[in-house]
Amino acid sequence: MASIFSRIIAGEIPSYRVAEDEKNYAFLDINPVTKGHVLVVPKKEVDYIFDLEKDDYVSLHLFAARVAKAIKKAFPCTKVGETVMGLDVPHAHIHLMPLNKEADMNFAKPHLSLSAEEMQSIADKIAKEFE
Repeated sequence: MASIFSRIIAGEIPSYRVAEDEKNYAFLDINPVTKGHVLVVPKKEVDYIFDLEKDDYVSLHLFAARVAKAIKKAFPCTKVGETVMGLDVPHAHIHLMPLNKEADMNFAKPHLSLSAEEMQSIADKIAKEFE
């Protein structure tokens, strides 16, 4: 059975897409730690990020860097943080989020509950800055 991320990429499950290329897909985390929290995933379903083929690993990270630049333009911040955990979904993924302090990336804190309209607005804002 395909992972939830593969189903999102295939369009079977809706997402707030912010960017896409031939190998990768970026969309808002539906349970965000902060506004602008984006997941970046390879389109090829591989459970563990370090099991990606070298070209796919490099492609994912170069794509994530482009998404991070868009996040930083859309949500002015000190830096955009990157985290790889991959325990919750068996599909490699990178979390990107705007940071002004380390606590901004604390996954243990309560996550935000945003309306569909606000989520779409955030996705549109980041997508507009993606190059």
